[in-house]
Amino acid sequence: MAKERGQKVIASNRKARHDYEILDTYECGVVLVGTEVKSLRIGRASLVDAFATVDDGEVWLRGLHIAEYEMGTWTNHEPRRRRKLLLHKDEILKLIGKTKESGLSLVPLSMYFKDGKVKVELALAKGKKAYDKRQALAKRDAQREIAKTVGRARKRGGGW
Repeated sequence: MAKERGQKVIASNRKARHDYEILDTYECGVVLVGTEVKSLRIGRASLVDAFATVDDGEVWLRGLHIAEYEMGTWTNHEPRRRRKLLLHKDEILKLIGKTKESGLSLVPLSMYFKDGKVKVELALAKGKKAYDKRQALAKRDAQREIAKTVGRARKRGGGW
């Protein structure tokens, strides 16, 4: 069987970019069982309530929902079990320090296949307040209006 190449997105957490200010990102491997991988291949995963924690020097992904594989038997997996994330020791130590001292969160942004292996993009993030979210929306709307006005001016042929 030919080896897979490239990257295929399984699931993404779009709400995380709205609710959190992303400070740093990490690419992690995930420890999975066979039926989980089969379920992921058909795109049956949700990162909506997922978060990561650091327990005893290991990083764990909690709240990730991988639907049960329909063709699975008694060996099928539990959909919301905690899953171990694979990172280098120095990255884990850095995450421990940052999450303890400054109250930052570990949030998964996306899950994807990279060269046949399941990877999770994990973000070190700081929660946004309600007014920060409103400011971000207002800024995005203003940028959209500016782009629209510039586009109209170019279409008409130059002058304002």
